[in-house]
Amino acid sequence: MMKDQDLRAFLNQKVKWFNQPHFIESDPIVVPHGFKAQADIEISGFFAAIFAWGNRTTIINKTKELMGRMDHAPHAFCLQASARELKGLEGFKHRTFNTTDLLHCVAFFQQHYQAHDSLENAFLPKSGKPKDIEQALTLFHERFFADPDAPERTRKHVSTPVRGSSCKRLNMYLRWMVRQDKKGVDFGLWKNIKPAQLICPLDVHVARVARHLGLLQRPGADWAAAQELTAALRQLDSKDPVKYDFALFGLGVFEKMG
Repeated sequence: MMKDQDLRAFLNQKVKWFNQPHFIESDPIVVPHGFKAQADIEISGFFAAIFAWGNRTTIINKTKELMGRMDHAPHAFCLQASARELKGLEGFKHRTFNTTDLLHCVAFFQQHYQAHDSLENAFLPKSGKPKDIEQALTLFHERFFADPDAPERTRKHVSTPVRGSSCKRLNMYLRWMVRQDKKGVDFGLWKNIKPAQLICPLDVHVARVARHLGLLQRPGADWAAAQELTAALRQLDSKDPVKYDFALFGLGVFEKMG
């Protein structure tokens, strides 16, 4: 096992390599990078993140297909779509995500953006700043399913730490929206959640590499494991621990470590 200073230097080198514009093209984050308006970035990014399981090329293509069905203007579509335009969403499917799930997402975005300029507000307590990401994700889940007619089946696509989920896709989405550096990958649009608060997205690749490097001991891939890994990463960089997602993911997917 590497000493802490050696591990930090090794992972920092990998962050510099993977946290570059060349990373964008083959990652689902490429979809929100196709927009300029913040609300369009938020909505397209949400779908790209929620769809992020399985083959990455398929994830990107399906998200782009959905953006096409929304006339490449997701914010305007969610706010103003007519019954005929909503009917144009019928038949959309990505793995187990189907039209029922999609129409609920659109209905939530319509309701939310009628009252708020940014989706960040859906993650924030009334005081304005969450005490931690667990609170932010819990609040978002409660608001996303506040409608008593919300389809039960959609809950499997929008996770919550209350149920012990690692919330990988939502944590990745938060990384995109919150982290800001000069590399141009993450957007850094949201200011009430701090990079130091973020939880590392935990998928099979990241977990495998983290265990190989001694950063994760817990055998599962649940919320407690995501917290354990992030605590270890905070020992390497307390202000921006989730930058190491680039290194762990890159080592797992591209360099096949572990």
